[in-house]
Amino acid sequence: MMRTVAIATTLLLAAGAVMAQQDQVKDTQAMMKGNGKNAGALAAMIKGEKPYDQATVDAALAQFADTAKKLPTLFPDSIKGKTFDGDYNTTDKIWSDKAGFDEHIASFAKVLDDSKGKIKDLDSLKATLPVIGKQCGGCHETYRIKKS
Repeated sequence: MMRTVAIATTLLLAAGAVMAQQDQVKDTQAMMKGNGKNAGALAAMIKGEKPYDQATVDAALAQFADTAKKLPTLFPDSIKGKTFDGDYNTTDKIWSDKAGFDEHIASFAKVLDDSKGKIKDLDSLKATLPVIGKQCGGCHETYRIKKS
C-alpha cells in the first residue's frame, strides 16, 4: 500500500512539473506576443497609419520594461530543448551562451530605462523606437529560430 501511495505521489509531482513547464512556456509566449502587439501599435504611429497616442506609448513602454524585468526568469533550464507552439522556438544558445543572453537583457533594460520620459511626441517616438527595436531584434536573431 505504501509503495502504491509513493508511486502515485511521484506521478502527481511529475505531472505537476510538466504542467508548470507548459504554463511557463505559455506565459513567456503571451508576454512576447504582447510585446509584438505593442511594437506594432507604435510602428503604426510612426508610419502614419494611426495617430500619435501618448497612452499607447506609455502602455507599450511599461510592458517592454516589465518584460525586461522578467526576462532573466522566463527561460529556466527546465524548458531547454522544449518545442513551443507557434512559429518560433528558442535556440540552445539561451543556455549555452548565458552570459551573452544576460548581456542582451541588460542592454534591452538600459535602452528602456534611457527612454523613460523622452518620448513625448511623434518625433521623439521616431527617434527612440528604432533603438528599442534593435535591442529586441538583436536578441531574436541570436536566441530565437523560426520553425520550418
